[in-house]
Amino acid sequence: MEDLSQPLLGEIIMRITRTSDLNSLSLVSKRLYNVEAEERATLRVGCGLHPATEALSSLCSRFPNLQRVEINYSGWTSSHGEQLDNQGLLVLSSHCLSLTDLTLSFCSCIDNSGLGYLSYCKKLMALRLNAVPAITSSGLLSVAVGCKSLSTLHLTDCMKVGSVEAVVPQHECERLWYGTPIQQKKMRIRCPGDSGMEWLEYLGKTGSLVDLVVKDCKGISQYDLLKFGPGWMKLEKFEFEINGNYWLSGTQDPSYNSHYRYKYDICCENLKDLRLAHIITVPEIGLHYLLRQCKALEKLSLDYVIGLDEREMITLFQNCRNLRSISLQLMPLHCGISFRTPLTDDSLEALSHCCPMLEVVQLTFTFCSSTWPTEIGFTQKGIITLVQTCPIRVFVLNGASIFKDEGMKDISSAQFLETLELVDCKGITDVGISYMVHAPCLTSLTLRKCKNVTAVGMAKLVHSQKLGSLTVVGCRLISKEAVQGAARSVRYSAELESHDSLKGMKIAMTVSKGMKIHTRYAAIDVSLAVNLCSLYILPVQVATGTCYVAFI
Repeated sequence: MEDLSQPLLGEIIMRITRTSDLNSLSLVSKRLYNVEAEERATLRVGCGLHPATEALSSLCSRFPNLQRVEINYSGWTSSHGEQLDNQGLLVLSSHCLSLTDLTLSFCSCIDNSGLGYLSYCKKLMALRLNAVPAITSSGLLSVAVGCKSLSTLHLTDCMKVGSVEAVVPQHECERLWYGTPIQQKKMRIRCPGDSGMEWLEYLGKTGSLVDLVVKDCKGISQYDLLKFGPGWMKLEKFEFEINGNYWLSGTQDPSYNSHYRYKYDICCENLKDLRLAHIITVPEIGLHYLLRQCKALEKLSLDYVIGLDEREMITLFQNCRNLRSISLQLMPLHCGISFRTPLTDDSLEALSHCCPMLEVVQLTFTFCSSTWPTEIGFTQKGIITLVQTCPIRVFVLNGASIFKDEGMKDISSAQFLETLELVDCKGITDVGISYMVHAPCLTSLTLRKCKNVTAVGMAKLVHSQKLGSLTVVGCRLISKEAVQGAARSVRYSAELESHDSLKGMKIAMTVSKGMKIHTRYAAIDVSLAVNLCSLYILPVQVATGTCYVAFI
C-alpha cells in the first residue's frame, strides 16, 4: 500500500461510496487518513452534530475539498441539542470554497442571514431547501445575486417564501402600492412595486437555472411563475406541486388585467422534464401554457391536474416525439355530459403513433367505481394497443378496474416489457398472472392490493422460475409461504397500504367540533361521490353525523 502513488490511492478511494467504508479505511494508516480526507467530496450531517457549529467546523477542516453537503434535522427533538444556525452556514461557506451542492432540511434555526453567507460559495450550483421555515423571499434574492453559478433550485415546504399576488388579487396590490404606509405594511409590502418575487425575476433575467422545483410553498402561486420570464428558455426540468386545500385559493389569474406586465407569451422549448401536481388550471389559465409550448419533453407527470384538455394533450404528444416516460394520475370529473377521467383512447392513440421512444408508462385512476367502468376514459383495448405499439419497458397500472385477464394475455406478448406493477386492479385473477409467465422479457413483477390474485397464481410463477424480482404487498389471498421461490428476490408484506399511499394523494378532512371518525378510509363510499366545482367531495360516516372529505 505504501508503494502506491497518491493519485492512484485517490482513484481507489473515489470508487468507495459507503461512508462507513471510508471511515474504516481512514483508520488503517495515517497516510490513508490524509488521502481519504483530501478526496472526501460528500458530507451528510444532522441530529448527531453536537455542538453543532464547533463540530461542523472540525469536519470542514478535516475535509477541505467538500463539494456536496447535506444538513438534515428530520426527527430532531430538543434532546439532540441545538440545531445548526446562521453561524454554522458562515463556517461552511468560509471553509468549503469548492462547495457546489447544498441541501438544508428541517433547519429551523437558519434564516435569511444564514442564506446570505452562501454568497461566499462562488461555485455553488445546486441549492435544495426542504422545510426551512424562517427563509423568506429576501433570503432567496441574496442567493440569486451572490451565487452566479446556481443552476438547480428546489424549494419544498418553505412557507414564508411568497408573493403579494398570492395573498391578494393583483388589482388590490396595485391599489395598495399607491396607498398609505399602513396599508402597505398590512399586506407585507416593503416598498412600492415590491412583489416579493424579485428573486425569481432576477434568476429569470440573469441566472442560469436549468432545474426548478417548487413544492408545497403556499405563498407561491402558479401565476407568480410567469415572472421567471426569459428563464423558461433555459429551463430543462420543472416541478410544481401544491398539497392542501388548493381549490380554496380563489385568486383570479392576474394576466387578465390589461396592465399586468407578465403574460403567457414565454418560450420553454428546452424543457425535458415536467411535473405538475394537484393544481387547477380552469377557469384560469395557470400553468396550462407549459403544455402548449413544450416540444422537447422526455418525461411528463400530471398528477391530479384539474382542467386537462384532451385536444391540448393530443397536440402535446404530437409535438414531443422524444417522450420517454409519462405518468398520469386521473380522477373522474364532469366532461360535458359525461362523468369520467378527462382523457380517452384518443390520447392513447396519439401516444402510440407519435411517441416512438416511449419506455415508461404509469396510469393511476382514483375514485373510479368498478360498477361504472365508463368513469375511466380509457378502454382495455386502448391500453393494450399502447403497450404493444411502443417499446415500453416499465408499465404501472393502478386502479384500472377495466383491465381484465384478457388484457393480461395480450400484453404478455409485448416484446420489450421488463417491469410490470399492478395496483388495486380488481379485474385481474390468477388466470391473468399465469399469462405473464410467457412474457419474453419480464423480470420484475409487483402486486399491490390485488385482492383476486391467490396462491394459485404464485404457484405458476414458482414453477416458471423466470422472475428476478417479485413484490407482493397487501394482497389478502396470498400468504408469505406462497411467494417463496417465485423469484430470485422476493419482498412480501401483508399490511394494507393507505389510500393516499396507493394513489399518491393527500387527504384533508373537515370535521365539525365534537365529531369522532370511526376509521380513516374504510367508511368512504365511492358510490356516494358528488362532483362539486370539478372537485371530489365525499361524505364519510362519523359517530355523530357526516363529514366531508376533500381528496387532493
